[in-house]
Parts: sequence; structure tokens; C-alpha cells
Amino acid sequence: MLRSATGISVLLLLAFFCVGQTPSAPQSAGTVLRLRVRVKVGDATKGLSRKRFFLLKGSLEQNKSVVEATERRPLLSRDCFYRSAGASEALIKWLKENDCESVYCREIQTDDLEGAGSVPEFVTAVSVGEREFGSRELGRKWLTVNLPEKLRNGFYQLRQSALQSTIKQAEEISGAKVLSVMTDRNGTAYFTDLEPGSYTLSNLVATELGTNAAVWNCDVQVKQDDRAFEKPFLISNRKDKNVKCVAIEKPLPLCESAAK
Repeated sequence: MLRSATGISVLLLLAFFCVGQTPSAPQSAGTVLRLRVRVKVGDATKGLSRKRFFLLKGSLEQNKSVVEATERRPLLSRDCFYRSAGASEALIKWLKENDCESVYCREIQTDDLEGAGSVPEFVTAVSVGEREFGSRELGRKWLTVNLPEKLRNGFYQLRQSALQSTIKQAEEISGAKVLSVMTDRNGTAYFTDLEPGSYTLSNLVATELGTNAAVWNCDVQVKQDDRAFEKPFLISNRKDKNVKCVAIEKPLPLCESAAK
């Protein structure tokens, strides 16, 4: 029961961090900053979905130490983290397919437990749960509590630790709360009810785009009469006359075993 309770608590914590502001701004949203994030990975250009962006009070210059910290932070890819944690190639592939930082990001299907596409860690966890709970269905439903913590959500927790320390630093500098939103499936998000003034827009922790890591840090001026129906603030990893915030991209380092 303790392990089940622990699993539920972790699930609720992850759900809390995955909730962004409303994808479509309410009519009474007041002063609004509408983001539209489009990225090019390989030959494909798409909206960047399910990614969190942050708004720090003050200009880039005022947040210089925070910006420098985000750009200097050592890079570690999701694949390298889970490979170093002993994950199977099947689990690494499962996480990569939906750009997941943890096993909580999507539902585990029957095909993930049976046949050629099964994930060994999931199969083992179900077997353990079946013995523990006396039911294969309950074992499947609660399989995450029988996964090692590192494989369950280790990469997510590592990123959250870096994120929370950066947010704390930013709030100490500005004296204001750091705001955040998560993009919808089209790469759109809204900051609402903003006070007019200077802000720094950032993702604070690098976002994986194919074989690169992207960091966004840009000045934003919010005006009193900004509304959601006006042109969006365009964000990308490629320069264009309409793009207002371009990422700094760096190649993701090779995993240690691959580099040897």
C-alpha cells in the first residue's frame, strides 16, 4: 500500500507540473502575450507541443545572471540519461516516440506489454504487480510503482531540480513570481492578465530538438493594450523576418558509452 501511495503521489505531482494556462485565451484575459512556437527539425517544420515557457519580470540585461546560467548548464539528453540508468532500448524508444520525460506522459498499451514491441521493464513490473495485487489487471494499472525510480521519472526529476533552482534565482532577482505556460498541440500558449512592462521570455532548461538542444532567452515588451487577437509572438529555432525569438542551439553530446 505504501508503494501504491507513493506512485499516486508522484503521478499527481507530475500532473500538476504538466498543467499549462488555457490554450485559448478567455475573452476577459486583459493584457495578453500570445506565443506561437514553430521549430524545424530535419526537413520538418511543426508546432512545438507540450513545452513549457517562462516569463521573468525584467529585461534580459536585468536577468543576465539567470540567462547565463541557462546557457552554460551542461547538456544531458533523455536517451543518455536513461541509457546510463540501465534502460532497455525498447524503453528508450517508447519514451522518444512521444517526446516523454517520464513513463507518466502517456498511457501504456497492450502492445507495450506483449509481442515484438513489448518493453521489458513494463513486462517485469506487471508480473511483480500481479503477484503483489493478486490481479494481472491491477498489476498493469499500477505497473509504474514497480519500476525503479530512475526509470520511472528520473530524467523528469533531474530537469525539475534544475528548473526550480533557476526559478528561485530569477524570483530573488526580480522580486516577482515567474509565470509559466505550456504550449498546446499546435505550439500555441497564452500568458494572460499581465502588467505592462519589460519581461524575459525563456524555456529556462534546454529543449531537445532532434540531435540539438535549444535554449530561448528573449526580451519582450508588454503593452497596456496587447490582446490575444493581435499577431502572436513568434518563437523558432530558425531566423525569419517574422520570428521575434530565435533559439541558441547546441549539439547534444554523445552518450559516454558511445563516445568511447
